[in-house]
Amino acid sequence: MAEWNAYYRDEDEEVEQEEGEEGGADYKSTGRDSLVFLVDASKEMFVKGEDGEPSNFDMTMQCVRSVYMSKIISSDRDLVALVFYGTEKSKNPRDSFKNVYIYHDLDSPGARRVHDIDSLRGEKGAQLAAEEMGSGETSLGDALWCCSNLYSDIKLRLSHKRLMIFTCRDTPHSGDSNSDRTARTKAADLKETGVIIDLMHLKKPGGFDVGLFFCDIVSPPEDESELGVQMEPCGKLEDLQKRVRAKEMKKRAQSRLMLSLGEGMKVAVGVYVLARTATKPPSVLLYRDNNEPVRTKTRLFHTQTGSLLLPSDTKRAQVYGQKQIVMEKEEADEIKKFDDPGMVLIGFKPMSRLKLHHHIKPSVFIYPEEEQVSGSSCVFLALLRRCSERNLFALCRYIPRRNTPPRFVALVPQREETDQSQAQVKPPGFHAIFLPYADDIRTLDVHEGPTATDEQIDKMKEIVHKLRFKYRSDAFENPGLQQHFRNLEALALDLMQPEDIEDFTMPKVEMMDERLGPLVQEFKDLVYPADYNPEGKPATKRKPADSGGGAEKKPKVEVSEEDVRAHVAKGTLGKLTVPVLKEACKLFGVRTTGTKKQELIDAITAAIAK
Repeated sequence: MAEWNAYYRDEDEEVEQEEGEEGGADYKSTGRDSLVFLVDASKEMFVKGEDGEPSNFDMTMQCVRSVYMSKIISSDRDLVALVFYGTEKSKNPRDSFKNVYIYHDLDSPGARRVHDIDSLRGEKGAQLAAEEMGSGETSLGDALWCCSNLYSDIKLRLSHKRLMIFTCRDTPHSGDSNSDRTARTKAADLKETGVIIDLMHLKKPGGFDVGLFFCDIVSPPEDESELGVQMEPCGKLEDLQKRVRAKEMKKRAQSRLMLSLGEGMKVAVGVYVLARTATKPPSVLLYRDNNEPVRTKTRLFHTQTGSLLLPSDTKRAQVYGQKQIVMEKEEADEIKKFDDPGMVLIGFKPMSRLKLHHHIKPSVFIYPEEEQVSGSSCVFLALLRRCSERNLFALCRYIPRRNTPPRFVALVPQREETDQSQAQVKPPGFHAIFLPYADDIRTLDVHEGPTATDEQIDKMKEIVHKLRFKYRSDAFENPGLQQHFRNLEALALDLMQPEDIEDFTMPKVEMMDERLGPLVQEFKDLVYPADYNPEGKPATKRKPADSGGGAEKKPKVEVSEEDVRAHVAKGTLGKLTVPVLKEACKLFGVRTTGTKKQELIDAITAAIAK
């Protein structure tokens, strides 16, 4: 019989779900994400920036390439397309739309597409784009209509549809009211079909005014956490990539629960994972003859008859006290269930009561879900504001899913933060920090070493002060993962050798030595003896000259008569070693022929008893 633990996921194995417990399935099975890049190919996009900065078109191609690469690595099932508008030549089904060039259809990204994007980068890429597509009249309405056809031609189920417009012209039709009206109509049609339209506007001389035309084209924010249209245009590649990265993936709640604040007072919240450990993708088994993926199916058979077993034919068992306890699936589920999924407010504590050693697993992020319960955002933000002002955290009982044991969590408030371009750096909400139970806390025997002097402590404080720097987790990439994906990229793109990576985890020795100066040697002089060399090998002891290279003499064992009598009185002679007991026998004049420990103890006890 199977152990019942085998039928349950561990609570640490969090699985992202789109609809939480109500959906009951992984979000990946609900459909695929789709993203269409609609790029302006007018002459203004190819003008180079000041001080040798890349053109807006080159920045856009680098950004598109980075998205292609991230999709290949993280979510290769997603669909991506690249469409240019304002071109001289046309390329679309039956050439129905003039000045619209479909460079990539809506399909999964691959190595060939990355090669195509690389050919459009730099000066040679600009020349190739001018030869292949050119720059002509602009009709954004036809371009949006063409993108709408791309979505309608896909027979797959799409869970998320997004369209990003890259341009540096705030009036693409130069004041033509009919073209503006057509574009607004087609944008409204796209938004009605569930397509989210975002604007990635780029820098232009005189500034980019979103209010002239594009404010009616783009979609409103999906929720209050999004800032909608960024008023400041992107002038650097890093800013553009940051905005695209924030928009390309749909925010999915791991689960949606009810937060109970008291009797009759509940608000709907979503549980989000802000950070997750990045791992290498699992290997895929292929059939050796045609390299097709192999599907694995598991079946249970009876050990004696060989008949196929159905789920109703099996039971759960657990061995306890050398006895096998057999249970039905319903009974095991009943044992696992403590309460319905949700969060229950217990009380509030000052932030000083939350310690660093309370961290036992990564936290999750709590954000209100206004669609499920009206008024949740208002109550949630009021609670967030009050906890932040009073420097308190909320203590709650948290049950993430059915048949999972409850955990205590500390809801730590976080206010919204934005950068200079008004892009959101930190979202408003609560971090749910998992608190340990009494069983989770270990008691360790602390090793007591030599205590440092005040002078040594002060010197080390100077060293630590010199080596301080502002730590940011996003500044350090996992070198193992980076090397792994560089190798895969080289194989997929037929590169001669993988691109070199920079290991940011390696310490900068030269800079550290320059900062510290003579402090290291001064600290060594305070801690180590004068003739001590930390990098040298320990000196080997010479053997005595009269030993002749033979075995070393055993140290002489000394024991006093009072110690032996005390051990006899306490009955602790068994704690002494055999050499010590033999020395005690000589001390009391006891002759023994045996060498066993118990014989020596009996002889000494009998001699003292006389």
